[in-house]
Amino acid sequence: MSSNAFGQLFTVTTFGESHGPAIGCVIDGCPPGLPIAEADFRADLDRRASGRSRFTSQRREADEVEILSGTYEGRTTGTPIGLLIRNTDQRSKDYGEILDTFRPGHADYTYWQKYGIRDPRGGGRSSARETTMRVAAAVIARKWLAERYGIRIRGHLAQIGDLVPRSFDWDAVEKNPFFWPDAGMIGELEDAMNALRKSGDSVGARVNVVAEGVPAGWGEPVYGKLDGDIAAALMSIYFATTALKKDDGVPPGVGIGRPVRRLGVVGSGFMGAGIAGTAVLQAGVQVRLKDADLARVGKGIRSAEKILEARVKRRRMSELEYERQRALLSGTGDWSGFAGAELVVEAVFEELGVKRQVLEDLEAVVPATTVLATNTSTIPIGEIAAAARHPERVLGMHFFSPVEKMPLLEVIPHEGSAVDPVVTAVQFGRRMGKTVIVVADSPGFWVN
Repeated sequence: MSSNAFGQLFTVTTFGESHGPAIGCVIDGCPPGLPIAEADFRADLDRRASGRSRFTSQRREADEVEILSGTYEGRTTGTPIGLLIRNTDQRSKDYGEILDTFRPGHADYTYWQKYGIRDPRGGGRSSARETTMRVAAAVIARKWLAERYGIRIRGHLAQIGDLVPRSFDWDAVEKNPFFWPDAGMIGELEDAMNALRKSGDSVGARVNVVAEGVPAGWGEPVYGKLDGDIAAALMSIYFATTALKKDDGVPPGVGIGRPVRRLGVVGSGFMGAGIAGTAVLQAGVQVRLKDADLARVGKGIRSAEKILEARVKRRRMSELEYERQRALLSGTGDWSGFAGAELVVEAVFEELGVKRQVLEDLEAVVPATTVLATNTSTIPIGEIAAAARHPERVLGMHFFSPVEKMPLLEVIPHEGSAVDPVVTAVQFGRRMGKTVIVVADSPGFWVN
């Protein structure tokens, strides 16, 4: 296994597993004469540590750093610095039930395919526990930059889902479990996280890191520029995205996509409302939103309306166009209005029995040509489709949250999916403004 080291002038190599006896790193390239003590690591390791709030893993580690080499009388010598942290709270028995199970959203399956063996205890080498040593190495790097050049590096959480700070105070960042710069929003963040946990859903987040006092002239003038590295990465994304716009996920000339004019969405929660609002905004189709509770339907439609209203506020949509698109949204507590849908996406609770029941109910009201898609992120598509009368038209359409902002869409056919529904889903995903990839029905699909 390679690629355990990063950096050139200041190189960090990490080692160890989540449930091994210890984790550690070797730092090569640190200049001599820098004062370093084990107490220097305490504050930053405490910030990284789990078990400090109910919104993180509840594993509690002491994270006591042992300096094994590279210092003399409290100062670096310029030789490799060895750091070690012993694991003290690993509970391997908690993972006994997944010895033969690949967890969605984890690296279990990839490790097995690559190496033919894996450590199921806490994810082994792929555990977030490994990042502890990155933090420890960064403590040394940041201290040297501060003392030598006066550079200050700090960061904060800048977005969770749709939530962004309404005010900014660096002093507030260290005083809440989210490292959020607006102290007045902490209760709102807690409510949002509790709702996500209850629904079994997840959202994206953004962290901003600020380096102040960086001297002019760092980097290289041609190939080593930061802008150049960023541009190379962005160009590769651009070309890959452009190629995907021409790819229906099936061999050329195979399969015919059915035009979608009416979309059905089952489940009016955060994901369902996001799919509905984005479909109206980007694809201009009629959307029928269904939930068992009419009050939830109303809330879902209101959330979808807010996606349109955001365009009006940014002056990217006129009031007249807003009213026209708003008229495409409708809701119901039963299955009325679904018979004419060419595509239906279910975004209900992540439970196999619930999703199978939705398919059964749908097949009783929609024609055999309607494509039935599930927005599941964890359940194999083949298992959901197994109970359907027409499993060949069932596939996955895995959107990412928030739908109106996240560009990626995974289309997941199972072994029995027909080709035409795949092409229909891919083409409609593009109409919604998504970068669409067709992936296998395997644990975690592709992104997870």
